[in-house]
Amino acid sequence: MDSSQFAEILQLKPLHEGIKNIEVKGVYIGDLLSIVMSKAKENYVWITIQTHMNIVAVAQLLDLSCIIVVEGMEVEKDTLEKAKELGIPIFSTTESAYQLALRLSDMGIK
Repeated sequence: MDSSQFAEILQLKPLHEGIKNIEVKGVYIGDLLSIVMSKAKENYVWITIQTHMNIVAVAQLLDLSCIIVVEGMEVEKDTLEKAKELGIPIFSTTESAYQLALRLSDMGIK
């Protein structure tokens, strides 16, 4: 599915323009970048409260499907520009990581 369909289904706010086809094989929730790098896998959705540019580097390194920033955290402008440049979708929501994880689980994404 493309990232805009994914966002619509989960009622997420896309933080930059550009449609990318994404494949979602799983979900990882975490905020400590070193642990995310050791635990998340290719084509995973990453749920975090982190907003600095290093989240884009981690997503690119692991070839993650997208980043979802929860709790209404405001993502830094430089982060969004780099994500757009690299074609990494970033979404936001006011929901908690737990609430979003439940909805992803209801979609069959574990």
